[in-house]
This record gives sequence, C-alpha cells and structure tokens, in this order.
Amino acid sequence: MARYTGPTDRISRRYGVALFGPSKALERRPYPPGQHGARGARRKQSDYAIALAEKQKLRMQYGLLEKQFRRYFAEAQRRRGITGDILVQLLETRLDNVVYRLGLGNTRRAARQFVGHGHVSVNGKRVDIPSYCVKPGDVVSVGAGTRSQQLGLRAVDLTSARPLMDWLTFDGEKLTGTMDRVPEADEIDTMVNVQLVVELYSR
Repeated sequence: MARYTGPTDRISRRYGVALFGPSKALERRPYPPGQHGARGARRKQSDYAIALAEKQKLRMQYGLLEKQFRRYFAEAQRRRGITGDILVQLLETRLDNVVYRLGLGNTRRAARQFVGHGHVSVNGKRVDIPSYCVKPGDVVSVGAGTRSQQLGLRAVDLTSARPLMDWLTFDGEKLTGTMDRVPEADEIDTMVNVQLVVELYSR
C-alpha cells in the first residue's frame, strides 16, 4: 500500500508544527519549504485552506492515507457522542499508536514497523496489523524472540524520558503494557483543531 516515506521535517515545516517530534529544521527555518516558503507563509488563507491543513496535520501525525482517514471519520460519525472526540479516540487506540505511547517506538513510524514485522502480541497472540483496535484490558507485549526483545529494550532506552499516558500501564522489565481505559479527548494533544476537521468533512 502506498504511504508517505519522505522527509518528515518537510511536512512539519509545511504546517509550522513539529508533527513527528522535536524538529531542529523547523526551529532553524520556521516557514514552509520551497523557494517561496518565507514569502508564502505571509499569505492570508481561506477558511477551507485552514480546515484542510488541520485535517492533513491529523492524518499525517498518525500516518494514514486519505481513504483510511475517511473510514475513521465515518465510524466516528456513526457512533453516539462528539464526533471529533470519538475520531481522536479511534486514532489513539490503533495498535501502532499504543505501541508508540508505551515507548516501544521512538516515533509512530517506527512503532508501525515494529508491529508490522511481527514483534508485538496482544493478549498472547501475535498481531502484525498496525490498525488493530486495542480495547480496554488488552495486554500488549513484545514477542519472546531474541530479536524482538533486543529491539524492544533498545526502544525503551530511547524513550525513557517520555512520560507514560495515564490510560496506560507499562512494565519495562517484562516489556508488557496494558490499556486500562479509552483515553479522554482532552488527554490527547493532537496539535490540531479537530472541530475544523469535522466541519470540513460535514460540508
């Protein structure tokens, strides 16, 4: 399946937000990439352009294609509750994101690869589908294989300074984590105005 594999700093500079973690490139050049970047950043944007940028930022953060993102939005609309909050909760409970939040991936892209290569189990069964929906009470663990354990320990070392989300528990020695509950929308910092995304798709 097609997926963006280009430089992440370029995307962060385009939207003016460090979508993939701290970005030195964005600090040095806080304007869009390209020869007209510095001048183009001063142009007034339409309401549609602003909403579209918010949607793209959210989609890029979680590494989704447009078709996948639309499916998540349709599911969020179908469920009872605030559509924007439900959308963010659906994205946060993806297996690759939970693995990232547990510290088993330095970035969401790394966590997706870790899952895709079969290094992760859910409730004792190997799952290699990054979009797998983790439910409250599910136990996510690193496979028992030597290579899986090595990669897991290395990731935990790299992410040791990152705080663990309140809705997760993690045992660093056993490389096992549990999703205790579905996160509340206000616990998730998406750096995006999700309401504009809802309005964009509701037009």
